[in-house]
Amino acid sequence: MRRIGLLGGSFNPAHGGHRAISLAARTALGLDEVWWLVSPGNPLKPASGMAPLSARLRSARTQVRRAPIRPTTIEAQLGTRFTVDTLRALTRRFPRHRFIWLMGGDNLLQFGKWKNWRGIARIMPIAVIARPGYNAAVRGSPAANWLRRTVRPADHASNWTHWRPPALVHLRFRPDPRSATLLRQAIPLWHREHEGARQRDPLTRRMIPV
Repeated sequence: MRRIGLLGGSFNPAHGGHRAISLAARTALGLDEVWWLVSPGNPLKPASGMAPLSARLRSARTQVRRAPIRPTTIEAQLGTRFTVDTLRALTRRFPRHRFIWLMGGDNLLQFGKWKNWRGIARIMPIAVIARPGYNAAVRGSPAANWLRRTVRPADHASNWTHWRPPALVHLRFRPDPRSATLLRQAIPLWHREHEGARQRDPLTRRMIPV
């Protein structure tokens, strides 16, 4: 059995903040690896301003060098667009792995807008990583209210494989101010340095279209 944390996102671009929270979550949860699910397209985000999938994967691979983090575009290969469908497909495809979904507090705030979000919570445990400025709003969100009765103590986080979903744990790490939005504002054409080169998906080993 491998203990895998799943962090989904656009990674437009990937940055050191993604790496920092992934490594902190790995320690807190006793994970073997964290997989970054580089989304082909977030249904809740506009398509404009989204860099090509191959460029976003390459930026992720640059960030995870020498770390137990594996970026992948497996969602594009599975043909899944919604998280609930991706998680169902992954649990079928990797029956010997145990998965926990990682999300920032800002995502928990809008979790109630996700397709079948209660179904997501019933598939695997969820670890929510606190984001500065979101805590008060998150506590009042519909999804957080529904999940409140499932919250487990943070000091028991490494025992998550014994939890029966739905189960949620809040993790708090040192705040990291880095964000993809700020990076895009500073370097709008950041993706150009990552375009053009052929690459294999680090998880599935399939070639990624340029």
